Amino acid sequence: MTPSFLYLSFKRKIFDLSKYLPFFKLGGYTRRHTLQKKIETFSDLKLDPSIQKAVVETGYTIPTPIQIQAIPLLLENHDLLGCAQTGTGKTAAFALPMIHNLISTRAKPNPKQPRSLVLVPTRELAIQVHESFLLYGKYTEIRTAVIFGGVGQNPQAKAIASGLDVLIATPGRLVDLMNQNLVSLKNLEIFVLDEADRMLDMGFIHDIRKIISFLPKRRQNLFFSATMPPDIEKLANSILVEPIRIDITPVSSTVELISQSVMYTELADKKNLLLHLFKDKNFKKTIIFTKTKHGANKISELLNKNGIKTDAIHGNKSQSARQRALEDFRSGKNKALVATDLAARGIDIDDITHVINYEIPYVPETYVHRIGRTARAGKNGIAIALAEADERSLIKDIEKVIGISIPVDRDHPFHSARVESHTGKAPKIHGSGGGGGSGNRGQRRPPRPGGGPSSQNTTAQPNSTRKQGPSQNRKSADSDNRSETKKQNPGAKKTPRSKKSRFR
Repeated sequence: MTPSFLYLSFKRKIFDLSKYLPFFKLGGYTRRHTLQKKIETFSDLKLDPSIQKAVVETGYTIPTPIQIQAIPLLLENHDLLGCAQTGTGKTAAFALPMIHNLISTRAKPNPKQPRSLVLVPTRELAIQVHESFLLYGKYTEIRTAVIFGGVGQNPQAKAIASGLDVLIATPGRLVDLMNQNLVSLKNLEIFVLDEADRMLDMGFIHDIRKIISFLPKRRQNLFFSATMPPDIEKLANSILVEPIRIDITPVSSTVELISQSVMYTELADKKNLLLHLFKDKNFKKTIIFTKTKHGANKISELLNKNGIKTDAIHGNKSQSARQRALEDFRSGKNKALVATDLAARGIDIDDITHVINYEIPYVPETYVHRIGRTARAGKNGIAIALAEADERSLIKDIEKVIGISIPVDRDHPFHSARVESHTGKAPKIHGSGGGGGSGNRGQRRPPRPGGGPSSQNTTAQPNSTRKQGPSQNRKSADSDNRSETKKQNPGAKKTPRSKKSRFR
């Protein structure tokens, strides 16, 4: 961060913010900001009493760093650029001030015109963000709904038609409903783009640009991304107006509470090594990451056959199956959950004890996202990487990014000295670090690194069987399926868009 980021200008006056650091780290410029006092508890935040009551009932007393920094700024209606990973508390960081600002104006939502929009990449994340708004707004009269693909649109359209204060959506389904004139964004007051880097990885850039083109000029913008490569910054600059930037836990650094290790083994011994690990009774709640949907299914079958209750979660699973898998894992009914990276993006479970990288991702930042599923809420966690010969170089790439050498664990019966000393490079066509491709197709290396009254709130009904019309007839309605399908054959030539393209 450059020294200029420590100063904000307003009417030719310079305000020195350095005295508020390190607990208040800012970047970029804004019109004005005055910090009254250091924030230590939620009661120090100027939130509506109805919101404070809901927060107290959750058991939370001390806000996270991003909540300390973001909430006062958002209450003052500033635009915000947040660089923060999953698990830092960013959902509450924008949900709490959004609810406060929406109920403060006491405006009544118009039919089909939501007052605010939260755009997220996956169904799981959409559901969890919606649950957060229900939780924090249960003593208010705000109306919320969540929409996503893979389910019938009738309940979703009906909820929007009655008027909403908050709409949580995945891009594909939102564009579908916009094309049918079932939702209008012309009176939107607040726009939130969450997990922006994953949005671009999943191929949502055209949908995002279309949605942005329908937004009113006067609005508050919130932009969150775990990484900030140039194309993400370019997208942020096209949306935000004089934003304040907040950086929480750079993506190149891993959580200090996570104990990391790598086990080198032959490919033929990987499954046996995985089963060997589960002989340890401390593996109480474990996420296992694979690169492909086919691989996730195979590992789940292997563990279940050996008495380890497991389920898999990926883009080919139905919405009800994915939710059931998450609930069984969260409740402790299942000891393990096998996941692809895209499907796991919305998982928000605090007491995960272990993360196993059964296959090493090509993108080092993906490794960081994976192991960040453990060691939440101040707890310790363990991350284990199982690496074969072709993945030896990928471990080295990860070590360069995180700035440490991952300790090698040789204390197991399947250690391979040959693999540990292997110097070859990983093949260029392989399962991607983004996860989610088919089990029998190669994938190229990605080109870029990449949690009112309840009766008023509506969630999509998974069991709806309404047939889709022509405007809906595309896999992109399901965010995971579309992204994973695209990644299966990235080398194919793109068909030029016709002049009638909906994205022109």
